Amino acid sequence: MMNETRIRKLVREELAASLDEGLKFHIKKRIPVTECIYRVGSDRYFETIRNARRCYRMGAYEPINEDERSLLENFELGEWGTFMGEKVPLDFPMYIDNNLNEAEYDGKKVELGKPSRNSGKGKKYKVYVRNPKTGRIVMVTYGDKKGGLKGNWNDPGARASFAARHNCEEKSRKKDKKLTPGYWACRAHKDFGDNVPGRFW
Repeated sequence: MMNETRIRKLVREELAASLDEGLKFHIKKRIPVTECIYRVGSDRYFETIRNARRCYRMGAYEPINEDERSLLENFELGEWGTFMGEKVPLDFPMYIDNNLNEAEYDGKKVELGKPSRNSGKGKKYKVYVRNPKTGRIVMVTYGDKKGGLKGNWNDPGARASFAARHNCEEKSRKKDKKLTPGYWACRAHKDFGDNVPGRFW
């Protein structure tokens, strides 16, 4: 009979071989699952975090930082339970308000996280985001008013060149990235381009 160490080694190898694409991408790019690449609340979002926790517990995944380790050790995000007869995600904030992306800025209703052209003063584009530390809504503007951030979005080479010049990969890892103009500039082709393939660049 195989000893316990040999069994655990085989299980770890099997887990590593069966990592889903999302977790493989996180590992390759060294992005912690606390910054999951999938839309928050989507099935793939929960699956990727659940897979990371399962692999971590079996020794087949190493957290990138302490925040990620804490998520995998101390929370059950990615798992599901039952509340009042309905299946609900654990450790995932639930809201009564159905308009989760709506907020108020300077006395008017705005949609959070949805970039648009800026008709006011300043830069070419704007986006409203909530500051996670203060809870306040801020407007982030980006792009040269004279014509910056337009052009060869469908050209992979041009996107790669832009990403390299602007350190897009590094900006995508920052903790409060959505509060920075650089983050939104790096993903402008996804927000304003016509079915541009690829994620961010």
